[in-house]
Amino acid sequence: MKSDTPEELNSDKEIERLIDEIMSSNLPELTDEQYRKKMQRRKEVQDRRIAQAVPEKGLIIVNTGNGKGKTTAALGMVLRSLGHGYKVAIVQFIKGAWEPAEKAAFSYWEDQLEFHAMGEGFTWETQDRDRDLDKANAAWEKSLEYIQNPDFQLVLLDEINIALKMGYLQVEEVLAGLAKKPPNKHVILTGRGAPAAIIERADLVTEMTLVKHPFRDQGVKAQPGIEF
Repeated sequence: MKSDTPEELNSDKEIERLIDEIMSSNLPELTDEQYRKKMQRRKEVQDRRIAQAVPEKGLIIVNTGNGKGKTTAALGMVLRSLGHGYKVAIVQFIKGAWEPAEKAAFSYWEDQLEFHAMGEGFTWETQDRDRDLDKANAAWEKSLEYIQNPDFQLVLLDEINIALKMGYLQVEEVLAGLAKKPPNKHVILTGRGAPAAIIERADLVTEMTLVKHPFRDQGVKAQPGIEF
């Protein structure tokens, strides 16, 4: 894993200090010159960091946590990649079909996007552990094909963290598969309960925190445009 140099760490601390200073300032009371100097210093530090940054690197990205939006955030990256003309693969480990609205939206990129819904629903719906194991392993084998295929810039492994948490896949096996990806390929792993070893290996980790939820707090069912 990448180790930060003292210069990079100092830049991080400088940026954090500047942000704290700006956020704690009463900006409306600053003179135009004071405001300009603060923002100029912020830009100087940020420009220095960007100049030191690595131009490109294939990332392992984890969206986890109990909050809503893990797959939705990943699909945003899918959309960006498609917009750049990249080929993308999506493998769903739990859900068994495209949500109708998502299928319609992504149908415009059929020549760039390959999608496989390998699951049959959540475990309480299937009630068949052996079948769940078979489906999860088939999904992983399909995922490996895309992870190792240099033609695909981005691979989304939707809800794979749940398959790992349920013991349908082994963490060591997934880590070994991720190690086989080409250097510039991005792989996104979604689902709550991401194992610590996956988080440690990842380059970017976002934890969605549940604060309020309409179903839990108000009994509101899933709605079109929000959940599907």
